[in-house]
Amino acid sequence: MSDLRDDQWFTEVFDSHGSAFSLKISEKLLDVQSPYQHLEVYTTETYGNLLVLDGCVMLTDRDNFLYHEMIAHPALFTHQDPKRVVIIGGGDCGTLKEVLRHPGVEKVTQIDIDEEVTKAAEHFFPALVEANGDPRAELLFADGVKWVDDAADESIDVLIIDSTDPVGPAEGLFKTDFLKRCHRILKNGGVMVQQSESPLYHSGSIIRELRNDMREAGFDSVATLPFPQPVYPSGWWSVTLAGKATNVESFREQAAAEHEMPLQYYTGDAHRGALSLPPFMRKAFA
Repeated sequence: MSDLRDDQWFTEVFDSHGSAFSLKISEKLLDVQSPYQHLEVYTTETYGNLLVLDGCVMLTDRDNFLYHEMIAHPALFTHQDPKRVVIIGGGDCGTLKEVLRHPGVEKVTQIDIDEEVTKAAEHFFPALVEANGDPRAELLFADGVKWVDDAADESIDVLIIDSTDPVGPAEGLFKTDFLKRCHRILKNGGVMVQQSESPLYHSGSIIRELRNDMREAGFDSVATLPFPQPVYPSGWWSVTLAGKATNVESFREQAAAEHEMPLQYYTGDAHRGALSLPPFMRKAFA
């Protein structure tokens, strides 16, 4: 077994489930304390660059496409004709890039409270920010909760909550009251999607509570889609969709099958498969 010395490895320990994940590192590229969180960027030996926020792995060059494709494309293909999209969080801009692959989208507004995350992405993850100059993109550095409060009723087609874990700056994004405000600004037929943690660790807690809170907030349907994510706790992650006067258990399957976007994970088949939950998740949600 390798010697996991601190100067050779970055390790994120997940105490509540007795697990940890490590990547062998060769250099620290950034160490910044923003007004909101502690940012670090490392070079790893096998996963490219690594972004860490408050000690938690956020993304790597090697596998970020899994998360960014699955938080963006299922929601956009579930909506019948998405034109106005809002991203709360997502400061690394990877989700923004995926949304802008859809030619029918007319405007995407991204609201992240911490500009330092986007600056780090610009310097160390250039592939993620390559669509930032798209004229349809609007980047705001502000409080996403306040932005939602100020938004007009029924003005959004798709709302993406691309947040960190439900602690610190992102804690308010998992509250029922916030979900009600999200419901208010979505048009009928609108779709909301939120990252919803590990199916293995959180099906009976965070994910179940989020699904219940979405229904309490007025959404007519919910669907949780699991997918692999090697660098996150348990190596497995999820997003949860909610529909306003629409069924998020169905999607535009022909469009998803025929798109010509250069994706690495998402397909119509992957979307359909993710909607078929394993028995342990269905039991946890019952």
